[in-house]
Order: sequence, then C-alpha cells, then structure tokens
Amino acid sequence: MALRGLTGIGVQIEVHAASGLPAVVIVGLPGPAVQQARHRTWSAISRMGLTAPTGRVVINLTPASLPKAGTHFDLAMAIAVLRSSGVVPADDGSTALLGELGLDGRLRPVAGILPLARAAAEAGMTRLVVPTASVEEASLVTALRVQGAPSLAHAAALLGAELDPAPVDVVPREAVPRRAHDAVDLADVVGNRDAVEALEVAAAGAHHLMMIGPSGAGKTMLAMRLPGILPPLTQQQALEVASLRSLCGEAVPATLDVLPPFEHPHHTATGVALIGGGSGVIRPGAAARASHGVLFLDEAPEFPRAVLDMLRQPLESGTITVDRAAGSATFPARFQLLLAANPCPCGQFGTGECTCAPQQRRRYFARLSGPLLDRVDLQVRVDRAATGLEPTETTGQRRSTADAAARVREARERAARRLRDTGWTAMGHVPGPWLRRHVPLEGHLLAPLERALESGVLTMRGVDRAVRVAWTMADLDRLAAPTRTHVGRALALRKGIPA
Repeated sequence: MALRGLTGIGVQIEVHAASGLPAVVIVGLPGPAVQQARHRTWSAISRMGLTAPTGRVVINLTPASLPKAGTHFDLAMAIAVLRSSGVVPADDGSTALLGELGLDGRLRPVAGILPLARAAAEAGMTRLVVPTASVEEASLVTALRVQGAPSLAHAAALLGAELDPAPVDVVPREAVPRRAHDAVDLADVVGNRDAVEALEVAAAGAHHLMMIGPSGAGKTMLAMRLPGILPPLTQQQALEVASLRSLCGEAVPATLDVLPPFEHPHHTATGVALIGGGSGVIRPGAAARASHGVLFLDEAPEFPRAVLDMLRQPLESGTITVDRAAGSATFPARFQLLLAANPCPCGQFGTGECTCAPQQRRRYFARLSGPLLDRVDLQVRVDRAATGLEPTETTGQRRSTADAAARVREARERAARRLRDTGWTAMGHVPGPWLRRHVPLEGHLLAPLERALESGVLTMRGVDRAVRVAWTMADLDRLAAPTRTHVGRALALRKGIPA
C-alpha cells in the first residue's frame, strides 16, 4: 500500500528473474528507502537460509506512475522474490504485506501501520501480514484478518512455504506515550468564572476561543481542561485520530482512545510543523493531528504571522491539503483553535506593573492578523486569582469536569436534533446562510449585531459567528431559541468585553 495523506493505493509487486550477471533493479518510482530495500532483502533472505534468484532480477512496483516511499514495502518485495524462486506458492491475491526487514531477517514495525491497514481493507484485501509488534495496532481494523510474523521466514510460512522457522526475538515497538491532559479536572481552576463559562460555551458549540491575561493567570491550565469536557470521540473519529498519530510514527494503544486529542506546538514551530509536509511521505502537522480535538497555541503573538495565517483556510474548510512537487495529500483538520496571549510583551498590562509603551503593545497584537481573529468566536479575559479561593467560592462550589461535560453533552444533543440530516453536529460548524434560512432570529434580537455591523465593529462573518454562539448559549440554558441576553453576551464575548 502507498499512502497519500490517509488515502491508500494498492501496490502490486512483480519480479522478473533472468539469467545474466547478478544485479537487482527496482523500478516504479521507488524512493530512496525503497531503493535501499534490495540490500535489506537479499541479506534477510540469506540469513534466514532461504533461496533467492542469482541472476538479473527486476522488481516492478505498479502502478509505476505512483511515487513509492517508506520501508513498509520490504516484506512484500521479499515475498515476491521468494515466490519467483519457488519458495512461496502463489495465492489468490487477497493478502496485503507490510513490514520493514532487518539485515538479520527479523521484521520491524513501521510508521503508519494503522492507515495502511485501513487502506488495505478499503482496497478489498481480507488478510494482512505485519510484524508481530504491529498486530495490536493493525487489528483495530476489524475488516481484516491480521497475522503477525517475527521474521521473514515466519511470514513465508504463513503464506504456504514449507518451512519450520526457528524462533527469533520479536522487535518491540515503542511504548504508548502518556498525555499530559489525561487526568486533569476543571475543579482545580480557582476563580475566573467568566473564563470557565467561555470554555464551556466553546466546548458546547465547537467554537474557537482566545484567552488574554497576564502570565500566571491560568490560561494553560484552562486550555488543558478543554478536551475533558468535549464529547468523547465516535468510533470513526477515534480511528481517524489514531491513524494520524500512527502516520507520524507514534505508538497507538491496543484499544481506541476516545478522549479528544490536544496538540500544543511551541511558538517556534514552522509552517510545515503546524500544517504538514515533508519530502517523500507527506506527514500531517499539529493542526491535522488535532482533528476532532484541540489545537492550543500558547503565546500566540510569538508565532510568526505567516505561520498563523496558514490556519485560516483549515478553520473554514475543516481539511488541510499539502501540495508538493511529487503530489498532494489531504488530511482532516476539524479542530477547535484555542489561543492564549499575554496582554503585552511583558505580560503585566492591566496589573499596574506594565513597562511596555502603547506602541509596543499595538505591535505585539498586530502579529495576530484581523482575518485570523475574525474566525475566533470568543475572546475572554483571564485574571490572576486574588486569593487561594474567592470569597464566595469553596472547592465544592467549583464546577468539575464531569459536571461541565454533562452540560456540554446535553447542549450538543439539542444542537444535533436541530441539525439532523445536515451532516453538522455542532453550532460552530454551521454556515451563516443556513442559519438565516432555516432558524432565523427575530429582528429585535439582531439589532445589537446590526448596529455593530454598521459601525464596523463586526464583519458579516462576525455577525454569523455571534449568532452561532448565541444558539450555543441557548442550548446550554435548555431554551428553544436565543434571547436578547444571549445575543448580547455573544457580542460581548466576540469583542472580548466582560459580560
């Protein structure tokens, strides 16, 4: 299988062995790793005590017009060579082979086994042979009968070769990394009720959010708690998220993780790191890996402006297409953007200790372009807690992740009933024309937004997004439609004004 993004294309491997001087030629647009497979293949065959052709061998990877990259072609090429020499019998063509060969003949796991296995199932394959260490990951694709082999000889035996391979040590895969946001609770947040409510609104409607406040106010703490109050991933979403992580070389757990992903790239990240790219195999960036979850950009004004503006198209379309000379790849990118910023370069503006000149503050926020901020539905101020607990707040009174998640789940269910048969599941995904056509608000409710539009405070996109936020607030309050209060709060949060 060859991948373009998460889309796979089946590759058939043909071998022609002829008499002549010993030589191995690989054709069919092989990349450097595929070209080097000739050395791994012949060494592995020799170490396993198997027989390979001794003359001129031509290996063709078809379709020949499709570029091939990666080491996962090794196993299929080796089996094709063994089949040409009569060691492995022919089969019905319903088996896919994926795996990298070591010089000792052992099979090593490769990046992207899960999307490759999904592509094999979509191509009509019924059986998949992979390295033993990759069986758990590939078995997440239930449409395939997955078999593991620790070595080339074991794989040949599975395919009908009359062999009794000797036991070998299995090459292990990497451990599954623990995620920092797995076990955090919203009840840990002291104060900042407006920010907690804005986080809840963002989760209920899949809205983008920006938090502005001095350093140490808890912006990152709040951000890490957003995935926990989002609805769990569906089976299809979880499989897609796991496929993206597998394609990046990360270990995938044996059972699908339904907690939404949380990507937190450093502000020195390049455009390729954020959006995706690379030579040979095009890898997804942080924005694609955050699909169905959260992309958190801390210290957002410190990111290069050109890098931030790359997010404008994915925020609208929900996909990322990376174009390269060798081809293009499309990745899902339906993420929630969460921005955090200090109020000024020193981070103290508003606390009475700021030393930044007004021009410095303007230049600092000018790095966030107007078109990008126009796509952010909510802006909220996050202040430092004055004491360990607010005077009227005790630990038991603070909203927990479980409580917030229940409210978000109920609001999402109300929105899903409204949006049935549309393909959208949250109000943050709904375009303005659909809202105006199918669930229009009365004129007196829209009056504040129309005044803001006439004065240039809002764009038409901003009006539509404020209406979507108002609908989300109504869903949280269990109301059939937004009230004037909801529209006013949505406008206030749109412009970062305390409600």
